[in-house]
Amino acid sequence: MRLWRSVVGKLWMTILLLVSFVLFILTILLLEFFQNDHVNEVENELTRTAEKIASIIEKHDDSSLGLEIVKEIVEEPAATIIAFDGNNIQYPSDMSQELYFVKDQILNDPELQKVFNNRNSIVKEMSFSEQDVSSQYKNVIAVGVPLNVDGNEGAVFVYQSLAVVQKTTEHTTSILILAAGIAFILTTIFAFFLSTRITAPLRKMREAATEVTKGRFDTKVPILTHDEIGELATAFNQMGRQLKYHINALNQEKEQLSSILSSMADGVITFNIDGTVLITNPPADRFLQNWYQEQSGNEALAVPPLMSNLLEKVVESESEQTEELSLDGSSYVIIISPLYNHQSVRGAVAVVRDMSEERKLDKMRKDFIANVSHELRTPIAMLQGYSEAIVDDIAESAEEKKEIAKIIYDESLRMGRLVNDLLDLARMEAGHVTLHKDVVNVSSFVERVSHKFNGIAKEKGVEISIALNKLNQTSSLKIDPDKIEQVFTNLIDNAIRHTPEGGYVKVIANEVDNGIHFSIQDSGTGIPEEDLPFIFERFYKADKARTRGRSGTGLGLAIARNIIEAHDGKINVESKFGQGTIFSFFLPSENLLN
Repeated sequence: MRLWRSVVGKLWMTILLLVSFVLFILTILLLEFFQNDHVNEVENELTRTAEKIASIIEKHDDSSLGLEIVKEIVEEPAATIIAFDGNNIQYPSDMSQELYFVKDQILNDPELQKVFNNRNSIVKEMSFSEQDVSSQYKNVIAVGVPLNVDGNEGAVFVYQSLAVVQKTTEHTTSILILAAGIAFILTTIFAFFLSTRITAPLRKMREAATEVTKGRFDTKVPILTHDEIGELATAFNQMGRQLKYHINALNQEKEQLSSILSSMADGVITFNIDGTVLITNPPADRFLQNWYQEQSGNEALAVPPLMSNLLEKVVESESEQTEELSLDGSSYVIIISPLYNHQSVRGAVAVVRDMSEERKLDKMRKDFIANVSHELRTPIAMLQGYSEAIVDDIAESAEEKKEIAKIIYDESLRMGRLVNDLLDLARMEAGHVTLHKDVVNVSSFVERVSHKFNGIAKEKGVEISIALNKLNQTSSLKIDPDKIEQVFTNLIDNAIRHTPEGGYVKVIANEVDNGIHFSIQDSGTGIPEEDLPFIFERFYKADKARTRGRSGTGLGLAIARNIIEAHDGKINVESKFGQGTIFSFFLPSENLLN
């Protein structure tokens, strides 16, 4: 069955049917032509023979001599009958029984008998049944020619069987059938040869096309000829090169687009017109993952309902839509724009921007303004109040005026410290920290800084101690001693101020493989768990009533964190409310000198 479906089979059958049809028509026409030609030739020959016999009979007075001449003239398979008035009948040759039957049929045929009357030649084909004659004389052609001998009118009849003509036709048919067979074989050979010449390159192209569908665009079709098939092979090879070029270009653009999407800080989600998610980048995946984790009862939803509603609005209005979404404590701004296919909307692209940091910075800005205003409001109010007291002469005695001046001086110093701390913190956060590093012995440095607080600790009834665990006495750090002392001062001062009477404060230093770890541990009131993430922010105070004392500005821990980070270190806090606090910081080994 594959042969009939192939080009070879179809071409072979087409040529074969065409040749068979032509041969069939040609055979019919040739047989018809040969048969008519043979019959006409026999008729003409018989007519000429009959006329010649009539002429001989008319010219010879001796009838016996004329019959002898006639016998010599007429050859098999023709036979002759000479009749005068239908009664005197002579047969120049011997006749068989069936020829007598034929003779009687000829002489009694009404149409042939007209030759006695109209004196014109008559030709007729006659057919007999096989019961009366053999198959040889089944079909006979007879010719009648008028005869006149000394006024005695008669006729010469010459007849012949058409079996010879039929044999000739059959022989001709055999030759034509043989020619048709030879033509069939030659046509088959030619068709397969031609189809092979045509289909061999086509099979190569089919194999090459199969390879191209598998992505092998380097596949080439051999150019065997320079005809249309060769041109087709050349065009196919050019198509393969163009496909490879365009596919590579598309892959490069796809990789560039993928790299751009992957490197974007904003999430990008491409939707189909029905809301199906087509493309996402890593930030969008994280956003959707957070959505999947947070949703409850909406497992069937692929995206948040807010985004689905925005998508419907974009499709309906064909305009950009923007909305803000809060998810898992983070704030996102969603911008959805339509994607067009010629004139109609075919989908949309959503940009998910994480605005948490911006919102946090905005909140910090507002908190900073509020905290600075709060910190400055009290000293400014006191400066204003005590200044009015001096101006209005409310303080009469010198002692009262001196006390008021002392308060004004203290508040001005507090405002100065606040401004200096703000300036220092701003420089540090801007990356403009200037470190004056020097080699410092760790043990003596920790002891010296801790001893400064012995007096304050005794006044509050707090025990302060030092623990230099696993610390080599010769270990040194290359640090900015003033900045690190500022960190120790802030942490130790906070620990003493928040430790009740009878408590303790420990300063611990441990040498580890990659640096030195410092800890300031106290048995004070501790820090609530919800305040720990914000303890190093500016102006943040765990005691919301701000009753820690008027000397604090709320910037010490933020400054300490920036100083430690400037030394490539890390600072941390551990605390449980009512059980004490541990502030620790680490300085890496590159600052360690032995």
